[in-house]
Amino acid sequence: MPLKSYGVLAGRVRDRKREGSSDSPHYQILVEAGGTQFRVAVNVLSSQAPAELLFRADENFDHPVLPGLAALADGFTLLDSAPGGLALDFLRANLFPRTAMRVIPSALPGPDNDLADRIEHFVQRAEADPTARLYAFGQRWGPESTADKIFGFTPGNGVHDIHMNQGNSRKFAGDDGIWQDGALLFAFPGQWVAVFLAFQNQVWHTDPVTGHALPGTPPAAPGGQPAPGEPDRQVRIVAALPNPVGPAPEDETVTLLNTTDTSIDLADWTLVDRAGHRGSLPGPALPAGHAARVTVPAPVVLGNHGGTITLLNPDGLKVDGVAYTAAPEGRTLTF
Repeated sequence: MPLKSYGVLAGRVRDRKREGSSDSPHYQILVEAGGTQFRVAVNVLSSQAPAELLFRADENFDHPVLPGLAALADGFTLLDSAPGGLALDFLRANLFPRTAMRVIPSALPGPDNDLADRIEHFVQRAEADPTARLYAFGQRWGPESTADKIFGFTPGNGVHDIHMNQGNSRKFAGDDGIWQDGALLFAFPGQWVAVFLAFQNQVWHTDPVTGHALPGTPPAAPGGQPAPGEPDRQVRIVAALPNPVGPAPEDETVTLLNTTDTSIDLADWTLVDRAGHRGSLPGPALPAGHAARVTVPAPVVLGNHGGTITLLNPDGLKVDGVAYTAAPEGRTLTF
């Protein structure tokens, strides 16, 4: 069943500790939030092979969830695992391109060459800046009756599962769910930084209800990249008009580009908006290398103040997805 107590912790970084000698090492972060202390436990190595994690850091992160995050009070906020709110989903929220993730060793001698180093770069900066805030998405534990085992504060409190939480291997399939992925987001003056983590054996095409790996989906290629047979980015969303001039939402459009060497019939392909509304495309057939501007099908609506656009093939597999935070009237956005 999905994670219990999924949400986001907002607070001030107070301390940090590397943990490299245990069977399941974590990078530990002490966070103070609303007068309560929390420990954020971030996996840096998997207990299953391949052990190294997939990592993505976006130092200019921009997404429709940010205004809502900035408005949160310090502390842990429970989130509904549903589209349209603050919950994260690596597949459905279009937070980053899957192909941007890279395998990072958990610990190596020397500076800035392993996962703990990469995380610490942002954590140390946040600790030194009293205006910075950390937003840690994951599952809460506690309060406990005992002191925290890492930092010693009482009562023990914390957030873990700071990583993708769907498409798991059979051993961890009980944790699968949609709209419950973990991440670290750092708010610095004038800058948001996002850190995303996933395990290499997780599958990137999951059931839209359970979050389990879809039957027949090929395992990821080495390094977590799309394997042969996966449809990722065969057709790209290259532009959109979310806010046409005038009151008619039916004038919203999306421009699609066929990147393959064969013609693709777009009939029965689907567009999905940030709220989870789905609309089927009537076509057209898109020749290899060609682009087509298509009308956004009802009930899909592209928000004027930010949103997401996701493209699914007739099998329901994600092919591409984008996010945007502003849509000036009459302007076509490019991605």
